[in-house]
Amino acid sequence: MKHREKDIVAIIGAGPAGLVSARWLAQHGIESVLFEADDRLGGQWNLAGEAGKTWAGMRTNTSRVMSAFSDLDHAADVAIYPRQDQMLAYLERYATKFDLVRRIQFGTRVERLEAAQDGGWLLRLRKQDEVVEKTFNRVIVATGAQAHPMVPEIPGIEGFTGAFGIAHTAQYEGAERYRGHSVVIGGCSISALEIASDLAFGGAQVTSAYRRQRYILPKLIAGVPTEHVLFNRAAALAGEVLPVEALAEGLKATVLRAGGSPAQFGAPEPHANIFAAGISQSQSYLPAVAEGRITVRPWIERIDKDTVFFSDGTHATPDAILFGTGYGLSLPWLAADIARTLGFDGKGIDLYDHTFHPDLDGLAFVGLFNLIGPYLPVLELQARWITYVLAGRVAMPTRAEMERGLNACRAMRERNQESVLHQTAICLARHAEVEPDLERWPDLERALLFGPLSPVSFRLQGADSLDDAHVRTKAAAAAFGAIRSTTFTSDELQLRRLIQEGQSLVA
Repeated sequence: MKHREKDIVAIIGAGPAGLVSARWLAQHGIESVLFEADDRLGGQWNLAGEAGKTWAGMRTNTSRVMSAFSDLDHAADVAIYPRQDQMLAYLERYATKFDLVRRIQFGTRVERLEAAQDGGWLLRLRKQDEVVEKTFNRVIVATGAQAHPMVPEIPGIEGFTGAFGIAHTAQYEGAERYRGHSVVIGGCSISALEIASDLAFGGAQVTSAYRRQRYILPKLIAGVPTEHVLFNRAAALAGEVLPVEALAEGLKATVLRAGGSPAQFGAPEPHANIFAAGISQSQSYLPAVAEGRITVRPWIERIDKDTVFFSDGTHATPDAILFGTGYGLSLPWLAADIARTLGFDGKGIDLYDHTFHPDLDGLAFVGLFNLIGPYLPVLELQARWITYVLAGRVAMPTRAEMERGLNACRAMRERNQESVLHQTAICLARHAEVEPDLERWPDLERALLFGPLSPVSFRLQGADSLDDAHVRTKAAAAAFGAIRSTTFTSDELQLRRLIQEGQSLVA
């Protein structure tokens, strides 16, 4: 059975990316339908769903201010870092507030996305035993980046005989199962470090192994969430005008002041260049190393039955191995020609600023990238940009602009470089024409530069501005005792001056 839906936008996925896309399309009178394979919305926050990549009791690594959209704050009883169940409840409240549930076709799996013969995009959809094909002029892919857990290839891995076997951290269900047992955690991602800490303080014997030592930030810096301090507008603007060497040294100095060097806690010394070493985050990991709760080893060389051999010649006989080694994209329903156009290799795709491709008119993508920092504010800006393009409020980038963006995307993928909150948010806000003009908000200048990139700060001006955005932006910056006055510190003044001088030279 075939149908054509000319004036409806199809959205694949009803997680945070799909929900915020539908919300903004509705704001501008554009109808949408969301196809969700599971029986409940929420994406990775829905534990019972296929896409669920969290565990009961898990806390976010970004604050409640930055783990939200601009139209809805978390409930008053939510702590600084929301739990998994609170995030799911938040998304359900958001869907209710904007009447999104009626737009979702639950239990409907996308089996194929391909170009339709008479234009547009054909979706083959399965709901139980019924299969239908529908053609849409416009489709938004919002299935998320944390879709396919990746386990590394290690000699002997398939023959591991430990009692609890091998799993990815996406399958982690809490520390209780491992109490009194030994576990090797592979990887230095945030999830790997957080789970290693959870296990160590939950009574397991933990060995942490990774290829390179990253600098590790705590979740809180002097009581303020780290992303409020580091991933701000000033950092993004500095990145546009300062030499990369100066940026690396400045970031390294800030990270060392905030969390110290891993070597001080008994972990290996990271590379002197912080960009080469990379950054991860955990509040408890390094203290657990310092207390001897976690043993740090280099990467796994091979596995022989119950024994794990590390590259420094040491070995362990764990009951379980958990790999926090990242995710690949899962797009099994993508037609081969579309996959080739996107350069899809199982890990990433080539897009202009994560969103459009010049050869795929009518297709857009939300959230299909790994990001250092909070996701929800970036997803909302991406959804707004797409909506404004479809509604004719802002122009689609030219082909030449998109070709340059594709080249930059490919270069980042070759370097295995991930996007960072502040750079990505500012980029998308400029596309959507909602980046606040600092000269227009003199009493908010310090908050906008050195406070968090709160979602509501992008509702100050431009399309869909809010009357209360000024007050809420100031409150977000002052949260947790951070930016409470308009008086700049000496360090802030120096960085502000460097940014202004750099912008003048670029101009």
